[in-house]
Amino acid sequence: MRRMKETPIAENPPLGRASDTPSLGILLGTVRAEMVRAIETELASQGVDLSFTQFLILKKAQQLGPASATELARAVELDGGAMTRQLDQLERKGFLARTPDAQDRRALRIALTAAGKKVWRNTASVCHQHVMSAAQSSLDSTEQAQLYDYLSRVLHALRDKS
Repeated sequence: MRRMKETPIAENPPLGRASDTPSLGILLGTVRAEMVRAIETELASQGVDLSFTQFLILKKAQQLGPASATELARAVELDGGAMTRQLDQLERKGFLARTPDAQDRRALRIALTAAGKKVWRNTASVCHQHVMSAAQSSLDSTEQAQLYDYLSRVLHALRDKS
């Protein structure tokens, strides 16, 4: 019986040759997926039951203050139905409240509750900072500034085209 020659399989092949280098889109998507995973893992390790989407909604609600569901949906890039489901869940968890708009009684404003402010301030924002620091740990401050500049320029170029 002939034995086949075993070829070692590299789990993470080194990048460098053009054929091995992922496209910018693949790389950005992979980085985003890893950041989402890391933030959800960090939140879970702190006993906070939030998905990444819910984390983003809390972050935007904290930044914007009382806002309409449409404003929040636009800020986190969700459609209306998905936003309603997420808001329902966050309201059940006690992190958000819907209140009548003072200017338009047909409209509602969404705002963080005291519990929502507390979980954002004491846990979610800390988890976010921890993950962002870890993600940039291999970069010095100049490289961090360059990365931010490069990504900002890519974003602006894409937005200018559409």
